[in-house]
Amino acid sequence: MNNLINPEPNKGVNRYLTVFQRKTLENTLQKELSEQYRQRILIMLLTDEGKTQSEICQILNCCPATARHWILMAKTGMAHQWQNSPIGRPKTINDQYLERLQELVNHSPQDYGYAFRRWTGKWLSQHLARELGIEVNERHINRLLHKMGLSTSYHPERPDDSLENTHKCRIIIRDLSSTDLEK
Repeated sequence: MNNLINPEPNKGVNRYLTVFQRKTLENTLQKELSEQYRQRILIMLLTDEGKTQSEICQILNCCPATARHWILMAKTGMAHQWQNSPIGRPKTINDQYLERLQELVNHSPQDYGYAFRRWTGKWLSQHLARELGIEVNERHINRLLHKMGLSTSYHPERPDDSLENTHKCRIIIRDLSSTDLEK
């Protein structure tokens, strides 16, 4: 990809980057970088050479929003911040959020002043948004619960099969002894 960059853009006249910024970015390209970081640097170098956003998008096969952002960084003299912006969408869920989600699911909503008896993804999402200020849709809540081995589904307790619980039943089924058969 380094051959995309003109070694002498515009006969030594840099449009946006200082000579130092350009050399630093070019030297950084020689190092082992992730593809996203490499793309950022190339966008800024191509911008400095006078390439348009659409030309850069065609050359690097990148989306216009990415090109537009890094073109602006080059034009405003912020090229040195190419590695300060994290790659990808920022994570919103943290350990505190997951712990609180687990705590809520393990308790009845009635413990928190709600009238209903079991949580739904929607109610968990709303409660956590009010409490922690992090908005997550109900489908993602259900995915998180699934990953944690939890669910909002109702699972009634299974009755104990022992005879101790038979006083609640009117019919008891058990093996008949030979004396019961004679009656």
